[in-house]
Amino acid sequence: MTTPRSQRNTVLIVEDEPVTRERLVEAVSSQPLLQVMASTGSLRAGQEIFANHHPRVALIDLGLPDGSGLDLISQIHQANCGTESLVLTVFGDEQHVVSALKAGARGYLLKDSSFAAIADHLLMLIDGGSPINPKVARFLLGQFGQWEKHSPPADQSVTLTDREKEILNHITKGYKRGEIAQLLNISNNTVGTHIRRIYEKLSVHSNIEATREAVSLGLFKNPL
Repeated sequence: MTTPRSQRNTVLIVEDEPVTRERLVEAVSSQPLLQVMASTGSLRAGQEIFANHHPRVALIDLGLPDGSGLDLISQIHQANCGTESLVLTVFGDEQHVVSALKAGARGYLLKDSSFAAIADHLLMLIDGGSPINPKVARFLLGQFGQWEKHSPPADQSVTLTDREKEILNHITKGYKRGEIAQLLNISNNTVGTHIRRIYEKLSVHSNIEATREAVSLGLFKNPL
């Protein structure tokens, strides 16, 4: 479910470091289309806030003093209520990245990312994108060969149009919808329509899942 851009999208921030949490609150609050619904430094408080309010987006650190942010991501994913999770963490290793994405995270950023761009990343997520740190994206792209090698036979009846493959190619390189629209000389809405059709055809909910599924089906051989 996508909240109309004319409305303010509520954000839950779960970050245990007070100074970092304050900076995130300021960065999110500076964007008129976003509203910090709550911020907390603990897993339990984050879980309670989510259960009672269901924000549009949850910005979650993985290393919390009373547990792992993965538990909150799983709770959000299982609730299937329209809330989406964006990870912001210092952990960029394979175990944390894969675990977060499997738990249901729709994006993965490292804390070396610019906090000034956090609001843009959140809006990208709300628009259906999957904000990914370039280092993490490089790792994920490197895994496509292994995924393809070990994936079971898939439904070969799924087909993407040339335009859909072209857009998926740009997505895996980290381009935002507006940038893709400019590159292809089409409107943002048209790009969004193509992405929705890609998701529907591949039965996925994020850019990462879409690319992985396309590779496993042999529809998209070279994401780089």
